[in-house]
Amino acid sequence: MRVGGFARFAWGVLAYDLAVVAWGAYVRATGSGAGCGRHWPLCNGEIVPQSPKTQTLVELSHRVSSGVALVLAAALLVWALRAFPRGHLVRKGAAVGMGLMLMEAGIGAALVLFELVAHDASMKRALSVSLHLGNTFLLLAVTALTAWWASGGAHPSVRGQRAVVPLLAVPLVAMFFVGASGAITALGDTLFPPSSLAAGLAQDLAPGAHAFIRLRALHPLLASLTAGVIVVASGLVRALRPSKAVRVLSRVAAVLAIAQVAAGLLDVATLAPVWLQLVHLVMADAVWVALVLLAAAALACEPSAVHSQSAVEAVTARP
Repeated sequence: MRVGGFARFAWGVLAYDLAVVAWGAYVRATGSGAGCGRHWPLCNGEIVPQSPKTQTLVELSHRVSSGVALVLAAALLVWALRAFPRGHLVRKGAAVGMGLMLMEAGIGAALVLFELVAHDASMKRALSVSLHLGNTFLLLAVTALTAWWASGGAHPSVRGQRAVVPLLAVPLVAMFFVGASGAITALGDTLFPPSSLAAGLAQDLAPGAHAFIRLRALHPLLASLTAGVIVVASGLVRALRPSKAVRVLSRVAAVLAIAQVAAGLLDVATLAPVWLQLVHLVMADAVWVALVLLAAAALACEPSAVHSQSAVEAVTARP
């Protein structure tokens, strides 16, 4: 089978997964998570609900789109096994992606069966939302890497990369935790929507405010600090490993990080309309994918101690 066709298919699967994630956020933002009741995989005990409500249609459509994503992950794995030799990174990526997709389905089922949907404001739901976000991030990362390697991306190596690895690890870890806090913050916006910006600030500062509300005040600060880390780290990595791919991806990651923070602040100022929540989420996922691909590109470059030292000096010397 053609490897080029596989690469295009893998990038298409990544784009589709991003759309499914956005639709899942729409389900949460509209309170439609309980649209099928406490039933999974059936919807209200039926394969095809009779006279369904709007919330039921929203939840059911998300389940169908998630099922398609599972089928695409399986197709990606089968194609990878047929098109690439034993031990190839694409094979490994597709296999891990399939496992993460099954885990994603399991988490979604648990949310429904344990009724951690709709208006539930328990800490169990916060933990489940964070777990869901973490698994989604890993799934997107592995799918992106599979597409990257299928497109000719070289094998990464940490040998001799002592200067680069921390610069890549810090923003990735920070983005992971900020993403989790953002998922809980978005949940707080859904469960405790403020009537105005002033009312929202009063909610944030009120004694005894729910933990979701308190995190709503902290998340923008964490996101802004993380964006700053991404901008600085991307510049340093670009100087240390100035390949064409690294130059492009480092700039994309930095620009997306800044734009994502701007979208988040606009989200706060406009009281988190659903459409802007979706834009904010997709941009956060895009920042994450850009960082993952930047790491893959940078770790595939041959390190040069002399060049690396001069590059660091050049970056740190800039005004």
